[in-house]
Amino acid sequence: MIGISKLYCGAVEASDPLRYGRDSRLLPSHLLQFSKDKRPVVVWNMTNRCNLRCIHCYARAEGEEYTGNELTTDEGKAIIDDLAAFGAPVILFSGGEPLLREDLPELIDYAVKKGLRAVISTNGTLITEEKANIFSAYSLSYIGVSLDGIGHVHDAFRGKKGAFDMAIEGIRNAKKAGIKVGLRFTINKRNYKEIPGIFDLLEKENIDRVCFYHLVYAGRGSNLMDEDLTHDQQREVVDYIMDRTKEFFNRGRHIEVLTVDNHADGPYVYLRLLQEDKKRAEEVYKLLMMNEGNSSGVGIACIDEEGNVHADQFWRHYSFGNVRQRPFSHIWMDTSDLLMAKLKQKKRFIKGRCRQCRWLDICGGNFRVRAEAATGDIWGEDPQCYLTDDEIALPDEIA
Repeated sequence: MIGISKLYCGAVEASDPLRYGRDSRLLPSHLLQFSKDKRPVVVWNMTNRCNLRCIHCYARAEGEEYTGNELTTDEGKAIIDDLAAFGAPVILFSGGEPLLREDLPELIDYAVKKGLRAVISTNGTLITEEKANIFSAYSLSYIGVSLDGIGHVHDAFRGKKGAFDMAIEGIRNAKKAGIKVGLRFTINKRNYKEIPGIFDLLEKENIDRVCFYHLVYAGRGSNLMDEDLTHDQQREVVDYIMDRTKEFFNRGRHIEVLTVDNHADGPYVYLRLLQEDKKRAEEVYKLLMMNEGNSSGVGIACIDEEGNVHADQFWRHYSFGNVRQRPFSHIWMDTSDLLMAKLKQKKRFIKGRCRQCRWLDICGGNFRVRAEAATGDIWGEDPQCYLTDDEIALPDEIA
């Protein structure tokens, strides 16, 4: 994650995470990306059932009647016990659509009582007033609602007429119950012109957080590879997100804005600040070094509905093991798996222009899943890096 509001708008200083020793157990949620120990935020795709059929679903979720070998409630509690003992700071309940699991409130309650921060990623359409009040009573920290545009644009992505209005109703129900809500928006050629409308929606509905996800070529999203933005369009989008966030801050509206899944955004923000505010640029560089870029296999993990452990939620084609056979904590620290070992020191294995890039320590080599999908090589170049050769060259290499 690249916090546009944190970095570009100065919402976080380098001293902020240092105040907590950069310890993930102590850091507030908005500072977790700067932790030193990188204990993983764990995404649990707890079901493959879904009431929608989104064209970019990385999990290839099935219909509501799907019956698979999902982890049971007791197995979920065993995972939570292990994560709490391991020091994982957050469990993110996802899917499919997690609200289709009747035991979701029970598992939220169990996680919170074990000391984990519990959050949900949802399409928002099933958040009734009753469910929102239950989630609030169980101290749910946050609900992230996925939107792909305004009105019919969103409905087209989700494969259901009225999905947008249902999601907005769900957002309002959650906010009414006192739960923090944010938006999640996956950028591609079909919807990037909807971004201004998303910012307008933040204003209209008084929503304080939004994450803009760069497209990852996984699941049904792999079918959209040709609909990814060009490099010029990516730069245009990131510039717009920075400009609009700054405009909010200038009016005293301190929303949290992040871009996700393309760590080229970090150097891009820094390079822009070098032209605008060199003192702030120095501070941002320190924060980016703490962030360390992509953390698949280190600071982010995924457990799927059947208990398979993955490097992140997009890497479902490769499993390190299953929590039904071994605890997550054992699997995660077992570097006898060659891929796991390499991911924990991946900068040594990156190839191509990424290998020579001056920002490797900040970017982390970006998304290996995207590189593999585009090139066939896990360690190849990430095609979504939009930085120019001059921008990635070491200073003494620039003519």
